[in-house]
Amino acid sequence: MSEPLLRFLQAARGAGLRISVAEGLDAVKALALVGYDDRALLKDTLALVMAKSAEEKARFDAVFELFFTRQAIAVPATADRAQNPPPDASAEPAMPLAAGSDAAAGAASPLGRMIAASDAAALAAALEIAGEAVGIANIRFFTQAGLYGRRILEQMGLLELEEDIRALGAAGDGEAAAALLRGRQEVERAVRAFVERQLALYAEGEAERLRDEYLQAAAITSLDRRDLDRMRKIVRALAKRLATKHTRVRRRHRRGHLDVRRMLRRSMAYDGILFQTHWKQKKIDRPKVVALCDVSGSVAAVTEFLLLFLYGLSEVLHDTRTYVFCNRMAEVSDILERHSFAEAFATITRDFAFGSSNYGSALDDFRRDGLDAIDSKTTVLILGDARGNNTAPRSDIIKSLSERAKRVIWLNPEFKSSWGTGDSDMPRYRPYCHLATVCNSVKHLETVVNDLLER
Repeated sequence: MSEPLLRFLQAARGAGLRISVAEGLDAVKALALVGYDDRALLKDTLALVMAKSAEEKARFDAVFELFFTRQAIAVPATADRAQNPPPDASAEPAMPLAAGSDAAAGAASPLGRMIAASDAAALAAALEIAGEAVGIANIRFFTQAGLYGRRILEQMGLLELEEDIRALGAAGDGEAAAALLRGRQEVERAVRAFVERQLALYAEGEAERLRDEYLQAAAITSLDRRDLDRMRKIVRALAKRLATKHTRVRRRHRRGHLDVRRMLRRSMAYDGILFQTHWKQKKIDRPKVVALCDVSGSVAAVTEFLLLFLYGLSEVLHDTRTYVFCNRMAEVSDILERHSFAEAFATITRDFAFGSSNYGSALDDFRRDGLDAIDSKTTVLILGDARGNNTAPRSDIIKSLSERAKRVIWLNPEFKSSWGTGDSDMPRYRPYCHLATVCNSVKHLETVVNDLLER
């Protein structure tokens, strides 16, 4: 009874509904109470269990209609009716089958007999069984539609049906052969419609997943404006996933690991019976992060997503201070804390993203106002292209940072082949960084932040 429901859960998750294992079990229990008889009751019941927001309810409605809608494959029709169908253009064409005994007697295959008898229910059941047998739920791309359609037809007995048609033609019974041929065409049409419906059902989530993977790997500076909203959703989801992952790790470390040697040694007094467990613990320092972010036009897009990452991890990164600069350095931690991220970043770009980049002047501001806060527990993240428009680079300040901080990580959105070309001062800064790496995509940002939290 729950097998169709399990496939429906797979389709719903692929369409973007967040359905936990517990909610899936609730759906199974609810289905046992309401059954499949009343379509409206079934839909309302599953919607209450699975859909939790207005957006998810809209997606649920679309998935439910696709999954539980079936088109009729065959209707009883005589050969005369098939040759002269009614002039109703809006009606779906009926399967032109001959219900006479000649076709039924001449059909040796099960599919041929169902067509000859115009058995709509049997044909629909055979189509569903064939689709499940070939794994139609695994369809992901429109280029697979023809392949799955052919496999379903062969599973239903297409080859045997073709033998029936050839045998009737060879025996001189052209009318019965033509009836089976028309029936075959109708079955093929029904199979195509079935495969297209399954493609729409199961492939939507895969297409979104592939799109998300592309956006995560693509250079942020090369994305279209229409992709930025999608990217913000992706970054928030990644930040939430990282926060969940590292919060669990922290809780496990807080309890400690089982100290087997100490437990066995202490249990010798009780003849080896394990009365008490002992745990060994390792102190985990909370990450302390200072981010220095270039907000000039060439780097601002990458800066936005780095800050979105950092402030999406507030559960794990309890102590984060943020500075932004073009030619002057200013702390914006309070702006990011007091406003929503969209409002805060709009304020930052309006108030601080002006003038030509001058790394030396900006670093000198930080030396005066923020260097004293750097200690051996601080990780300094610097995001910028290191292009100071031929001004003094002040690499001595980066050297001071490196001597004080736990780590100095420089994230540069340019490829390494561009470091040191033109007005790039990256070779002057690089010797004083514990890590200097290319960072121009969300995937790069995720790797850096994940590494930061693991350390």
